[in-house]
Amino acid sequence: MRGGDYRSEGLFSYVSCEARVPANHPLRAIRAIVDEALEVMSADFDAMYSRIGRPSIPPEKLLRALLLQAFYTIRSERQLMEQMDYNLLFRWFVGLAMDAPIWDVTVFTKNRERLLSGDVAAKFLSAIINQARVQALLSDDHFSVDGTLIEAWASVKSFRPKDEGGPGNDDDGGSVSGHGEQKTAPSNAGRDFRGEKRSNATHASTTDPDARLFKKARGQAARLCHMAHVLMENRNGLVVDAILTQATGTAERDAALTMLGRMEGRHRITLGADKNYDTAAFVEALREMDVTPHVAQNNSNRRSAIDGRTTRHPGYGLSQKIRKRIEEVFGWAKTCGTMRKTRHRGQHRVGWSFTLSAAAYNLIRLPKLLAAT
Repeated sequence: MRGGDYRSEGLFSYVSCEARVPANHPLRAIRAIVDEALEVMSADFDAMYSRIGRPSIPPEKLLRALLLQAFYTIRSERQLMEQMDYNLLFRWFVGLAMDAPIWDVTVFTKNRERLLSGDVAAKFLSAIINQARVQALLSDDHFSVDGTLIEAWASVKSFRPKDEGGPGNDDDGGSVSGHGEQKTAPSNAGRDFRGEKRSNATHASTTDPDARLFKKARGQAARLCHMAHVLMENRNGLVVDAILTQATGTAERDAALTMLGRMEGRHRITLGADKNYDTAAFVEALREMDVTPHVAQNNSNRRSAIDGRTTRHPGYGLSQKIRKRIEEVFGWAKTCGTMRKTRHRGQHRVGWSFTLSAAAYNLIRLPKLLAAT
């Protein structure tokens, strides 16, 4: 017998979001890890908020919502709020009841500003890594480092001479005629760069002054971008530290030393890296920090700083194989974590977003790794 196409709109519902989420759903294991990390950060949240005034959106709910944005590749906060309104799985993960009102997108972004100023993303990543069950998955001795370019939210047309100044947008703006009348330029007016020499020393983006014109390899087009860096442990390929800097020729090596210097209670370790790290100054700095440089040799018309004292050991070849897994972090962050082209301006905002994306990558990997132990 064919069923009728009748609408069943009840006035009341007696089913909770908890009952709607399957017991074996991957987000259940992820939320358990997230809740444990947020509980550790409770004191940090207390220091960020005043004890008087109107209650804000709970920072725990803010972070869970931002994690969903990375997990499901949601391109904007406005779309995130729209999906949270009708997606019961999202409501359950964030901690909202079925009939709880969804925040206005402007209220959400305004409350997010406090998390940006509090460096919460780095603390959240550290809280995940420092959990006892996660520590059992990490290597204490072998690590890898690498960097990648994050395209800035700025057009090449905004890259102008520093003495010009101008409005903070990508448009050419209007001009004033001799009769005092305003001539309005097209919203996306073209610009001729022929014969103009442009460099980061003389030019800067009016949209994102922290972005730099940079290309990572010969034959590639130069783009306005930031440079993101990751320190990965070699046992399971989890991110233990992440940082974002301006895109320069020495940024990768400087960021590697910075991340190694932030490691607490460290003993002698090995560090795998590609040919860009094969410089005498960097290798010497690693050895002074009790770090064995498992850096790929760069013998192209030059002498490598890595000699047979390092390459003769079997661990060197193993580090060279495992270090390539760090590209999985960058690949996931750019394809799923919405970091191929950032939605934010400024080094601090982009760095915060990238660090949270690195934490989201760990959370995607951890349930399977924990289940296998």
